[in-house]
Amino acid sequence: MIFSNVRERVKSEWLLVAFATLSIVLAIVDPRPLADYQRWLQLSTLAGLLGLLIAIQGIRDSGLVQRLAAVLLARAHSLRVVGVLLICLTAVLSMVLTNDVSLFLIVPLTLAIGRISNLPVLRVVVLEALAVNAGSTLTPIGNPQNLLLWQYVRVPFLHFVAVMLPVFLTMFALVLLVTWFWLPKGRVEMKPEHLDGHPVSVSQAALSLVALALMVVMMDHGHAVLSAALLIVPFALFDWRLLARIDWMLLLTFAAIFLGLGHFANLSWVQAALDHIDLSKPLNLYVSGILGSQLISNVPATVLLMEHAPDAMALAVAVNVGGFGGAIGSLANLIALRLANQPGGMKVLHQVSVPFLLVCAPLVYVVWRYVG
Repeated sequence: MIFSNVRERVKSEWLLVAFATLSIVLAIVDPRPLADYQRWLQLSTLAGLLGLLIAIQGIRDSGLVQRLAAVLLARAHSLRVVGVLLICLTAVLSMVLTNDVSLFLIVPLTLAIGRISNLPVLRVVVLEALAVNAGSTLTPIGNPQNLLLWQYVRVPFLHFVAVMLPVFLTMFALVLLVTWFWLPKGRVEMKPEHLDGHPVSVSQAALSLVALALMVVMMDHGHAVLSAALLIVPFALFDWRLLARIDWMLLLTFAAIFLGLGHFANLSWVQAALDHIDLSKPLNLYVSGILGSQLISNVPATVLLMEHAPDAMALAVAVNVGGFGGAIGSLANLIALRLANQPGGMKVLHQVSVPFLLVCAPLVYVVWRYVG
């Protein structure tokens, strides 16, 4: 019985097990100073993620998400219309709140809608993952790789937006196309027996929304650890049950991913391989950014290629496209699947996202190089 439970746990947390194993193996065969591991762990990112989890759990517990779901369904009668509204809202939020924060807001809303209607939740969540990758491409604050490159190249905000606009429009048009043809066109069917009848806790909803806003602002100013501490201490004292409901395994999974991929990207043979690639050629840089994202995710790929690439904006295009395809291409994909917690989520994501990348990559390259 014990071994069966362990086996099921390992199966459900296979991503954590895989990257924890990679981290341990690399630490044995290629030991590094403690400072390297501390840098790869990205404590500020993990602290920011924890703060977001706390704030969003408070919003869920307040009943606000359930109320918003009912309001939205009352005004939209087509499944396609509901899907398009959610996809558009996801993309817009990702431009200003970052892709991860957008998912923490939208996926719980999608799940709430799915509980009271016939909305195909998994399909919509997969589309939302595509939408945040597309929407966050537009602005320098939309995702971590854009923020990193924006600070590195130091171009004006509007210049960054102007360069990325044709790329975003191409991506988002494809997302809307997939949304329209993949979602069923039938009417929304409500499930009254699943409607959550308890009232919204206005005070808890307000406090949680304020906590979310403060968390985003503090993260933007580099104080994620302090902000997370300011959230977790009062909850630990007065509402520890909320903390118990947080997905702590998600935090461990991201810690393992950061350690494993950070170490891998700094292996000597990986660095040596980069020296043999002429990244001054746009196509070489474009393909390298996409392939690097598929192997080690787009943020580590950005860090890996940034100092080797003569054109930082071209690299931004490449790694944003690289967020599609495999789930590891963008950490937003993993967050969406984890928040949704739907059976077969990884399989469905790849069935859509991999063909999407194969179509999107050449199309974006043509638009970026010859049209935009």
